[in-house]
Amino acid sequence: MAGGVTIHGIRNCDTMKKARAWLEARGVAHRFRDYKADPPARAEIEGWVRQVGWESLVNRAGTTFRKLPEAERAGLDEARAIALMVAQPSVIKRPVLEAGGALLVGFSPEGYARRFDAAA
Repeated sequence: MAGGVTIHGIRNCDTMKKARAWLEARGVAHRFRDYKADPPARAEIEGWVRQVGWESLVNRAGTTFRKLPEAERAGLDEARAIALMVAQPSVIKRPVLEAGGALLVGFSPEGYARRFDAAA
């Protein structure tokens, strides 16, 4: 697959563990990037936003987002969402998977199967 496969997230996240296990079980070579050790730069997040929209990237159900003051959560728009994801990468939905120019946000076995079966 051109460009390889990179999965971005947090090592101890249960969803990340499921996604990585799915890839490994199917022999999909990939690179893991931990947001905590190597956070995405603003330009990278902006590129993701252009591909899938900021609404898809913000993990509103996650602990980090829910612990934010109401003033920071209310009225979120693209610019504020990007600034928030840059400042606190833990609010980015996990995993973010880059594969051959495509970007998948979140994990579902069906979504991964569609992506990788189509690429095979």
